[in-house]
Amino acid sequence: MQADSNSFRLLVFDWDGTLMDSIGTIVACTQATIRELDLGDLPEEKIRGTIGLGLRETIETLSPGCDEQLFGRILEGYRQHWHSTYRDMPLLFPGVETMLRDLAGEGYLLAVATGKSRRGLDYALDQTGLGEVFHITRTVDEAFSKPHPKMLLDVLDELGVAPSDAVMIGDTTYDLEMARNARTHAIGVCSGGHEREELLALEPLACLERVADLAAWLVERSAAVTK
Repeated sequence: MQADSNSFRLLVFDWDGTLMDSIGTIVACTQATIRELDLGDLPEEKIRGTIGLGLRETIETLSPGCDEQLFGRILEGYRQHWHSTYRDMPLLFPGVETMLRDLAGEGYLLAVATGKSRRGLDYALDQTGLGEVFHITRTVDEAFSKPHPKMLLDVLDELGVAPSDAVMIGDTTYDLEMARNARTHAIGVCSGGHEREELLALEPLACLERVADLAAWLVERSAAVTK
């Protein structure tokens, strides 16, 4: 099926927990950093709930009142653990590469809007070989953290796409709230940081079990619209 006037023109993907199975690795890296700095123990559920935010917002949530000195220590510790131990552990979810390449071949514009750093995303794109698939990417280094709409608005503006012709696909309420704030459509994916009930509360167009189901959902939607 070719993308047409009854389809979305632009598909914007979150990265961690949506395209890449990295939530458990991020939790483990965060816990290792917190333990090393003797800041106590953080439950997995609390850390999972922050994934998708920018690193500064994440640290502020996990360590309220964190001053700049402590922030710097946490940031440096996390980066050391990530690059020495965890960076190469996450893998794409099954079917992701094929899905993305097929959608690009069908004429969709593809983009990424992520809470990762630019350095982190560029490494992941190089690691997976998917850099060529995306027309534009935005990270928290270039825009405000989700759910602020800035990174999504930047994508729309650069590609010349109206909000009504775009859909944000993500695994957290931050993704869906960003889409709402940017006045785009949204699709939740139940593979990452937030539970289905949390995603459904924000009324996405759909809540998929896995992102690889997106292609079939788009075909079904297009067929329904053209009837």
